[in-house]
Amino acid sequence: MVRTRGYLKLLLIAAVLGFPICAVAFGFLALVHELEALVYDAAPRALGLAGTPWWWPLPMLAVAGLLVGLTIRYLPGNGGHEPADGLSVGGAPALAALPGIVLAALASLGLGAVLGPEAPLIALGGGLSVGAVRLLNRGLPEQAVAALGAAGSFAAISALLGSPLLGAFLLMEVAGLAGPMLGMVLLPGLLASGIGALVFTGLGDWTGLGTYSLTLQGVPRAAGPTVAEFCWALVIGLAAACAATGVRRLALLLKGHVARHRVPMTVATGLVVGALAVGFAAATGKPATEVLYSGQSALGSLFAASAGYSAGALVLLVLCKGLAYCVSLSAFRGGPIFPALFIGAAGGVLMSHLPGLSATPAFAMGIGAMGVAMLRLPMTAVLLATLLMGHNGLTVMPLVIVAVVVAYVATLRFVPATPPAPSPAAAPAPSAS
Repeated sequence: MVRTRGYLKLLLIAAVLGFPICAVAFGFLALVHELEALVYDAAPRALGLAGTPWWWPLPMLAVAGLLVGLTIRYLPGNGGHEPADGLSVGGAPALAALPGIVLAALASLGLGAVLGPEAPLIALGGGLSVGAVRLLNRGLPEQAVAALGAAGSFAAISALLGSPLLGAFLLMEVAGLAGPMLGMVLLPGLLASGIGALVFTGLGDWTGLGTYSLTLQGVPRAAGPTVAEFCWALVIGLAAACAATGVRRLALLLKGHVARHRVPMTVATGLVVGALAVGFAAATGKPATEVLYSGQSALGSLFAASAGYSAGALVLLVLCKGLAYCVSLSAFRGGPIFPALFIGAAGGVLMSHLPGLSATPAFAMGIGAMGVAMLRLPMTAVLLATLLMGHNGLTVMPLVIVAVVVAYVATLRFVPATPPAPSPAAAPAPSAS
């Protein structure tokens, strides 16, 4: 297939589509970032308030719930996929559904819901790519259209995770690509990812806004793994599996109630998220925004300022962020990756107060274990945790692998087994004549 002229045409189309799709994705991330600053910094000052008042998250999250509820109910596309169901790349949405997906995501992410931008970016990249191809070349085979849709998603998420290769690997593992389909999608996807990283870097430098990628700076050097740290990897893996299973089950339970009364229940869930943030700020003196949002940009500051957190403050942060994450999964629109990474990182920092466990490996193990427990993508979880740690990645990788494997197996054990489909009844043997 790769040797055919049609495949070369497919690569060319993927490269051409990569540029505008990445520019749109960059604009979406920039808008989310600017909304955060506008809502929680500029808006209170514009109203003549002396700083951001303690109660400010409550009305902001209520407005977010109202906007998201109305968007899901009245606009096509259901506002995108349900984040409580996990990360999904099952087919690109129609062009008519994209305005609702973008609006629901902006209201959720910009006003403080505890979700990440990856799911809207995947939908935006895939939908724009498939829509453009179908408008400009109606004779393209459906298999090629699907490959270009995947390449558009690759391009949109290319720089978000700090590495275009990691973004491509994430989408391939989520979609379960294998065999001939993997060979067909891999090269257009990697090409689009490389172009996406280039566009993100260029636009970030040109606008001065940065690239919005997941990065950590100044990570302390980690020593070689010890026997005690391998034992703690087992504990962290089991703890992450228990926490993620609880979050997922409660989110799915709440999701059913929200779906029956979409608008009022989404407003109510927004108020719950706001109340959790306000309660954390009142109890610890930390900003309420540490509970709000995805936690993507707060990962670095959490690690750098970990010495300023008491064990009690970290417990409260994990609890409040986890509950806000659970509630956000049930009603708002966004992705499940970054809050899971933040909760795992905060849990790792908390456990580093225990004997025999230093901060850097605990941080990495928490990210990997919670990531795999929520996403059930073991290879992506290992790569996320190790690449995020920079030059320490290879040092902590054995510990991360143990924590990820334990969390993955335990999570699957906690999930009720699906009964096998009944086999068709055997046809009666033909009678002898």
